[in-house]
Amino acid sequence: MSDTNWWFFDLAAVIAVTGALTFGIISGITGVGRTVLAIPLVLVLPGYALVSALFPDKPNDDYQSFDTEKTGLGSPLLVSGGLKAIERMVLSVVFSVALVPAITLFAAITPGGVTLEPVLIGLSMLTVILALLAIGSRYRCPADRRFVPSVASISPFFTQGRPSPYDRVNHRPYNVAIAAGLIMLLATGGFALASPPQHDGFTELSVETKNVTGDIDTMYDSTYAAGESQELTVTITNQEHETQRYTTAVLLQRVSAEGDSVVVHESTELDRTTATVSDGESTRQPLEITPTMRGSDLRLIVLLYEGDPPAEPTADNAYRVVRLPIEVE
Repeated sequence: MSDTNWWFFDLAAVIAVTGALTFGIISGITGVGRTVLAIPLVLVLPGYALVSALFPDKPNDDYQSFDTEKTGLGSPLLVSGGLKAIERMVLSVVFSVALVPAITLFAAITPGGVTLEPVLIGLSMLTVILALLAIGSRYRCPADRRFVPSVASISPFFTQGRPSPYDRVNHRPYNVAIAAGLIMLLATGGFALASPPQHDGFTELSVETKNVTGDIDTMYDSTYAAGESQELTVTITNQEHETQRYTTAVLLQRVSAEGDSVVVHESTELDRTTATVSDGESTRQPLEITPTMRGSDLRLIVLLYEGDPPAEPTADNAYRVVRLPIEVE
């Protein structure tokens, strides 16, 4: 891989691997396979593309003396133009760890929020853009100074370079420490990807509304006729991290306001339905409303329970409650 005609090979591989990993994760792979696909995308590839864009030249292993006056007081020192392999790989991991939170922050302001798809797509797009910038940066670099990928150039460990009387460092302890650090990083990253923090479970309950125009007073049907059936549709969205069985009950109540509180004078149950909803899914439930009271001091109260409701459903013992003031003619 030292042929200068292949100077872009590693960056082309970054683009191809990023696309393949992204497709694999979005396609629905779960468990250990998903973690294995996500680790390089999160911990290596974005940072490697950024490092390649910032440092397109190769290390310079030529010895040069600072003793330009030939006084015999100077010492030959190693001058390095670009990054060594270990520096390139370490910075790749560091920059990747820094870029992922930035992408997550931008995802938080998108309509999708901080979920897998916005973060994954943003990270993949950033990696590809940085890789293309790195190809352009290397192309502008003189051919004799251009970094060309090789097996040694992507090694994260210290290697024994050209012998020098000034180099007496034993690299083995450093390589052992680097290996231990990489193992810990991969283990930590794998655990974080396999067991991401989850929000507390919750369930959403909403009433289907009609088109909002300037001619309506409420977003739902608020006028009923006594004794005539009318349908009220509610939507249940399960975000409890597991499949749930729900019971929905709708009550018709006659109420009055006394100070800061509402007093219920009469209450009757109009309908009750059950539904089993998978995690992350929604279901629509039609409720049959047949008012048995008349007046403008009435309200419908939709109660949602996990499992079976108690013998007397009320707003105080329900999991979710929706109150809808209505008028029955």
